[in-house]
Amino acid sequence: MIQIPPDVDHCDVRCGAKKVTLTNLRKIFWPAIHKTKRDLLLYYDAISRAVLPHLKDRAMVMKRYPNGIDGKFFFMKRAPPYRPDWLETCSIAHASGSIIDFPMVQDSASLLWIVNLGCIDLNPWYARCDDVSRPDFLHFDLDPVAPAEFAQVCQVALLLKAYLDERKVESFPKTTGSRGIHVYVPIDRSPVQKDVWTVAKKIAHELARKFPETITAEYRITLRPPGRVLVDYNQNAWGRTLASVYSIRPRPEATVSAPVTWEEVEAGISMSDFTIDTVPARIEKFGDLFKPVLRRRRRCNLESLA
Repeated sequence: MIQIPPDVDHCDVRCGAKKVTLTNLRKIFWPAIHKTKRDLLLYYDAISRAVLPHLKDRAMVMKRYPNGIDGKFFFMKRAPPYRPDWLETCSIAHASGSIIDFPMVQDSASLLWIVNLGCIDLNPWYARCDDVSRPDFLHFDLDPVAPAEFAQVCQVALLLKAYLDERKVESFPKTTGSRGIHVYVPIDRSPVQKDVWTVAKKIAHELARKFPETITAEYRITLRPPGRVLVDYNQNAWGRTLASVYSIRPRPEATVSAPVTWEEVEAGISMSDFTIDTVPARIEKFGDLFKPVLRRRRRCNLESLA
């Protein structure tokens, strides 16, 4: 683990042979709990062994908060020209004809370099760089529509799990760190992103028809019925991203997108259970609960859900 003195604004750290310059370390990023940019960097260093396998070989969209959660943020896709020579990039051609060189987080040094830019949460692509049109998983973003609350999100997550269980498809939940739950399904890496999106849309609408008083799949905000939980399939579209597992979120309590077990979802969880302070110890105790998402075998054939 790296050492960052508590009383400096800048310092250099070494990750093996690579040097990373860390800046603005005493800047407050979470005013309500007085957490600094130094705290952000120390968190990601502490959980790096768990998070890195979920980021490796994937283009990273940078969502930068240079002045903390209360400041303005902006998205940045292209790796800046001042990047270190050792930072690997992923070149992706877009429909506009432009080719964007995204940074990739391949090791602890690149993780710290990206976070030092003010990236509070990490937003990797769903597909690896060797074929950016073929994702490794299908997922659902469950989000409450007011006045629905998180307890209803947990109920809908269990309904989604039951749907998938009936089809002998294994799924893995994580909190979003904000208001909802992400449910991931590891899939064989053969369908293109549009096919994955199509299947996710089909499932979301089937659930909405079966449980109309509980679930909506309506993507247009103004048409969503109140008090439902949105089963958002549209995040499966090409080029979209979700906050990765173990990402800290720009919320006042520095909550984390944390993997949980289905037993925990059923028993009842709270977003505040998973924070910058609690998640490192949870990983030490339980290991990486999201590790099965990366396994090579026993991945879902998308045709079983089509």
